Amino acid sequence: MVATGATSSAPAMARLPGRITLQAIGRLVRTQAQREWAGTPLHEWRIGKPKPEGFAARPRDLRPPRPENGRRILAGEFAFAGSTLEVGPGGDPWDRPSPSRRFAVELHRFGWLRDLMALGEEGEAEALRLTLEWRRLFGRWNAFSWSAEVLERRVFNLACAARTLTERASEAETLGLAHDLARQARHLLISPDGPARAAERAVAAALAGAALADVAGLKLLDQALGKLARTLPVTVQPDGGHASRSPQAALELLFDLACLDEALVQRGVAAPDEMMRAIDRLAGAVRFFTLADGSLPSLQGGEALRPGYVAAARASDEPARPIPPSRNGYQRLEGRALQVLADGAPPAVGAWSLAACAQPLAVEVLARGQRLIVGSGWTPDAAAPDTARLAGAASTAVLGEGGCGRTLEGLAARILGPRLLADYRRVEVERHDGETAVWLEMEHDGWDRPYGLRHQRRLYLDVATDELRGEDSFSPIAPAEEGSEASRRFIPFLVRFHLHPEVRASVALDRKSVLLRPPGDETGWWLRNDALEVVIEPSVFWQDGQPRRSNQVVLRGQARQSAGARIRWKLAAAE
Repeated sequence: MVATGATSSAPAMARLPGRITLQAIGRLVRTQAQREWAGTPLHEWRIGKPKPEGFAARPRDLRPPRPENGRRILAGEFAFAGSTLEVGPGGDPWDRPSPSRRFAVELHRFGWLRDLMALGEEGEAEALRLTLEWRRLFGRWNAFSWSAEVLERRVFNLACAARTLTERASEAETLGLAHDLARQARHLLISPDGPARAAERAVAAALAGAALADVAGLKLLDQALGKLARTLPVTVQPDGGHASRSPQAALELLFDLACLDEALVQRGVAAPDEMMRAIDRLAGAVRFFTLADGSLPSLQGGEALRPGYVAAARASDEPARPIPPSRNGYQRLEGRALQVLADGAPPAVGAWSLAACAQPLAVEVLARGQRLIVGSGWTPDAAAPDTARLAGAASTAVLGEGGCGRTLEGLAARILGPRLLADYRRVEVERHDGETAVWLEMEHDGWDRPYGLRHQRRLYLDVATDELRGEDSFSPIAPAEEGSEASRRFIPFLVRFHLHPEVRASVALDRKSVLLRPPGDETGWWLRNDALEVVIEPSVFWQDGQPRRSNQVVLRGQARQSAGARIRWKLAAAE
C-alpha cells in the first residue's frame, strides 16, 4: 500500500519546490515509521511505566465554559465544527461515524469536558461516563485519536478535569484513568511532529505530570518542563508575539501557561525561568492585540473571539501598563473614536505557516469601539476555502487576477499540513508619530514578479478630526521604454474593505461615497474615495468557525504597468 501511494503521487510531488518535496518525503517516512513503532508492544511498554497511583494537582483552565453546549450534550446532541450528531440522552458518540473529520477532531479533543462540568453534578457524571466509554474503544493507540493534532488538547483537557471526574469513579476506574493519561502524555512528549506546536505539546504533557501523583507524575513533569524550556524561546518571540504571528495563538498559549503555572504552585514545583518570561511577554502581546471592543483582530489565522473569552486571559493583567505602537509586525493607530490595526510584516513560513495568510498590509478599523472594517476571520477550524487565506479576503489591495501566494494541496498538504507559500517576503514600514496625527507608510514586494509593480499603502490618522486618510498606489519597479508592451498594458486592481456583518453600507448619489453604519450609530461614517468605480459586493465573515453573511466595499481601478496608479480614500464621521 505504501509503494502504490508513493508511485501515484510522484507527478504531484515533482511540481513542488525542491525543498518542500524533500520535507514531504522526509515527513512521510518518519510518520510511517512512527505509526509502525507506536503499535508495537515495546512502545506500549515504554509509555506505560511507571504506573501512577492516582491524581495530585487540580489544574484550572481559565478559559470560560459555555454551559449551553454542556446542556446540549446532556440532551444527547453533539454539535462541533458546523455539524451535529444526535445520540439521545445517555447515548454513545464513539461507536458511530462522525459527520466530518473536523467534527471528529473536536470530539476527540475533549474540549466539551469544560462545558459539561460547568453544569455541576449531573454534568460531571455524564463527563465521566463519556470518558470511560472513550477509554473502552480508544484507550490503545490509534492513528487518528492518538495523533498529535488531537492528542495535545485531549491530554490538556483530561489533566484539568481528571481530579474532579475521579471523585465519582471507583478505585479501579481512577487508576485506569490515571494510567491512560500518563500513557497519552508520554506518547505526546516523544512525538516528533516539528516545532510549530512543540511548546503547546510540552505544556499539555507537563500539566498531565502535575495532575498525576507520586513518582510517575513528577518524572513526567520534569521531562516535559525540560522540553518546554527549550521550545518556548522559539515559539514566543522577544516582543511577545507567537511565531505563527496569529494573535489568537498567543492568547491560547497564554491560557495554557497560566493553567500550568497554577498547577505547579499546587505541586510546590518552581516554574522554569523561560516559562515566566514567556507568560510576561505573551500577556503584553495579548494586551496589545485586545482592541476597543474587547476582542482580537481577525488576522493571520486568528478569530476575533468573544470579549469575555479574551478578558479571562487578562484576569491578572496590568491595564495601566502602556501599549506600544507596534508588536509582532503589527501597527496600532489610536484616535479618539477610530482605532486601526495594520499588518506590516510577512506571514510566517514553513511549519509555522499552517494558519498563515497571504494578505499584505491588511487593516482592521474600529469606530467608537465597534468593528467597522475587518478581516475574513479565517482560522484552521473554519470550513472555508483556501481563498479565505489570500489577499481577496482581507481589507487590502489586490492587483490582477491572482493572490500573493497559495497553499499546499494534495499529498504534500496531507503530509506537511496546509502550509502557506507566500509570494512576498519583504515588507517595509515607516511610522511617524506626532502630537495630533500618526502617519504610516508601508510597501511589499508581492506583485513585483508577476506585474513589475509594487504596492504601497499610506495611512494617516488625524487624531484631532478623527479622520483616517489612506492611499493605495502601485509603482513600477523599473522604467519601461516608450512604445513597449509594458507601456501599453493596463492591469485591473481592487481595494477591498470587508465590513463586519452588523455594519450596513449604502452608496451615495454621487456613486463614490459609501455610508457605513454600525449598529446603534445614528450618523455613521463616510468612506470617500477617487476610484473609477465603487461597488458593494457580498462577503463572508467567519465566526466560531462558521460563515456569516456580510458585505464589502470594493474600489476599482486600472494601473498602467509602466506608470502605475493610485486610489485615495478617507474615512470620517458623518455630519
